[in-house]
Formats: sequence, C-alpha cells, structure tokens
Amino acid sequence: MQTIFTPEQLNDPAIKRSNEILRSCVHCGFCTATCPTYQVLGDELDSPRGRIYQIKDMLENERVPDERTVLHIDRCLSCLACMTTCPSGVHYMHLVDHARAYIEDNYKRPFSDRALRWILARILPYPTRFRLALLGAKIGRPFARLMPDARLRAMIAMAPKTIPPVSLNDDPQSFAPLSPKRMRVALMTGCAQKALNTDINDATIRILRRFGCEVVVARGAGCCGALTHHMGKTDESHASAARNIRAWVAEMDGEGLDAIIINTSGCGTTVKDYGHMFRNDPLAADAARVSEIAMDVSEILTRLDIPEAAPKDTVVAYHAACSLQHGQQIKTYPKTLLKRAGFTVVEPADSHLCCGSAGTYNLMQPKISAELKARKLRTLRAKSPDIIAAGNIGCMMQLGNGAGVPIVHTVELLDWATGGPQPPALSADHGIETPVPILR
Repeated sequence: MQTIFTPEQLNDPAIKRSNEILRSCVHCGFCTATCPTYQVLGDELDSPRGRIYQIKDMLENERVPDERTVLHIDRCLSCLACMTTCPSGVHYMHLVDHARAYIEDNYKRPFSDRALRWILARILPYPTRFRLALLGAKIGRPFARLMPDARLRAMIAMAPKTIPPVSLNDDPQSFAPLSPKRMRVALMTGCAQKALNTDINDATIRILRRFGCEVVVARGAGCCGALTHHMGKTDESHASAARNIRAWVAEMDGEGLDAIIINTSGCGTTVKDYGHMFRNDPLAADAARVSEIAMDVSEILTRLDIPEAAPKDTVVAYHAACSLQHGQQIKTYPKTLLKRAGFTVVEPADSHLCCGSAGTYNLMQPKISAELKARKLRTLRAKSPDIIAAGNIGCMMQLGNGAGVPIVHTVELLDWATGGPQPPALSADHGIETPVPILR
C-alpha cells in the first residue's frame, strides 16, 4: 500500500511503525474471510482491510477522527485472526493499537461513552473494586431489564452467580517445588481473574510445583495493562505494565527467573509485546527482557513433559482463545497436553472465529458480542462435550452462561489429571450461593 506521510510525521515513532505496517498491506482481502465482525455485519468498513484504509486516511491527514471512523475501529475485536490469515505479514495489532490511542487523544466521545470507559478503566484492573462492582451487579440483576443502556445490562449479566472467596495464593510469596527443582518461575496473578475465578491460579501453582517449579508471586506485579491499552489509554496501560516490569526484573536480578508464566492468554499477548510498547522508553531493555521469558502456561507445561495418563471417559471441547491462537500463535500445546492427560479432545467448527469476549468488547459492543457468542455456543454444543476447556478467563465468562456444560481452564483439567483436586466447576454444588469475603 502506498503511503504519503511527510518526513516530519515519520519522526514520530508511532507513525513510523504504522507506516511500515501500512506499506506491507497488498489489499488482497484474505483477512475478510476470517474477520468475525465482517462475517456478522458484511460491511467492508468492518473488515481489517476496510479499517486499514480508514486508519491510513486518518493518520496521513492528521484528521480529527469522525464518528463513522470511530464506530468501525471500536467494532474491531482485536481477535487478530487477520494476522494469522495475512500472507503479507501485516502487523494489524500494532496498527489498530496506534489508531485507538490516536482516537483517544483526538476525539471527544459522547458523555455516556466517556463515562463507561472511565468506569471500566478504574474498576476492572483492581480486584477489590471489581469484587465490589460484581456484588453490586448481583444486587441489581432483578432490575437489569429496566436499564436503558444495553451496555449496562451486559455488565450486570456478566456477574457470576457466586463470587469466589479471596485466595491467599495470590499474595506476594514463594512456593517451593514438590519434586526436584527444575525451574524458578514467576506467576502473573492478574487482576480481573482474581475477582472472577481464583481456581485458575490455585491450579497453576499446584501443577507447576508438582513438576519441579519454584513459583514466585512477585511483589508489585498486577494488571498487565491490556484492558486500558485496548481503550487507547496509553498512559494508564503503560503505568500498569511498568509496575510489572519493575517487579519481575527485581526477581530476575535477584534469585533469577527462568520464565514468567501467564494463564490468561489475553494478558499473555500484551506482556509478550512489552518490548514493543516500551521500545522508546527508558524501560526498553527491561521490557524486552520480560517479553523474552514470558510464556503461556501451556508452553511451560509442554517443556515439563507432563506424563501420559490412561484414557478417560470424558470428552473435552477445546475452545481456542483468539489471544492464544492468533495473538501468540499457540495452537497445539493445550490440545496435546489434554490428550496426554487422557481426555478425548474435540474442536468446534470455525474454531478460528472469536467468541465475542475480547476484553471489554462484550461490555461495550453487546449486540455484536451476543451474536458471536451464539455462533460459538452452537458449534461447541454440536460436539456434545462433557466439558469445555479454554485458556482465557474472558472466554470462560462469555461462554459459561449458556454452554449447558461446565467450562473450566485447561490448566485445571491438567492439574486434576496429574494428582490435583477436581475442578470446583465440575462439582455438583458449584454455583450455590455462599457468603463472600470481599475484603480481608
């Protein structure tokens, strides 16, 4: 694609990077075949190719974003299926991230949009605030139909039936290995996941210790910054990321780390991109070091050689999170591990298409998200599974209501198969209302 940025514009590192990406696009349109929003809406402007044209025009002309351009950029899930499909290697993720930051700096949204984004940015990355918000959503659930804004109704609907008790495993500490030590790793405990489902981190710690890892929860680490990053709130997202970088580098320069383990694939995609995010920052070298050793939990478990187990009479439908299969290009590890653990693994049709979760997308674009959710659930149910497994908390929350079968994290099943307890989501009393300690 030909571009006409001026030399002065190209002095901006963000423009320079976007120019490189735009020039690699050859207009082939292969991306339209795998773009979920194009599949649902059928509008060229809601395809990656269409959005690329709009971003190019906006950036080249230093144009104040108009309502139509913002609408089509906002409708992008950032599922990155287009990057998997693209034969030219167009790095759409960096381009759309730049576009969102540009929109955030140059476009004044309607008050309701600004308020919603402000609320989400100040609640979701903070586990205690999020727990309180979930409790409020539970109280407000009977009145949800009276809410005038579909986005508010979506927020209330997202609240789980039960809010899990706080897990002390998420506190800064170190867990000794339960077999001869092979690695020292840091676990990113995250933010929203600590409020929505504490079983995932607990299972991750157990299985890593079982196979020879000392597991560290670093003091000062928290939200990866993805939620605000995808809203274009660069200062907020970089502040969150910088705290993680400093916390993990302190461990790397102290007793050392072999890996940083992430069990929420949306976070993993962002952490692995810290090197790019901070390329022009004083933290550039440290950010690159962090990205270099960041690993999805399925990657580390593959290296630890989980033993094969006898076949089980359990059919697991594996849902491939977009951030894992497209963002990190990890497609086989989770399925291979589940098969080694004795489960019968099946995949739904069109497994490359997004379920509609996409961070905060299901809260800000509920109509499109609901359509994608319905499509994904139809293909999953068609496989008649006993369990659905996924590697991302957002997908689990999106699909859990309506799946008809339990949905658990892949690591919970692997922990169970290698000596851990049965995942709580599979127990008969799961979902029964219990008192919840919101604060300690």
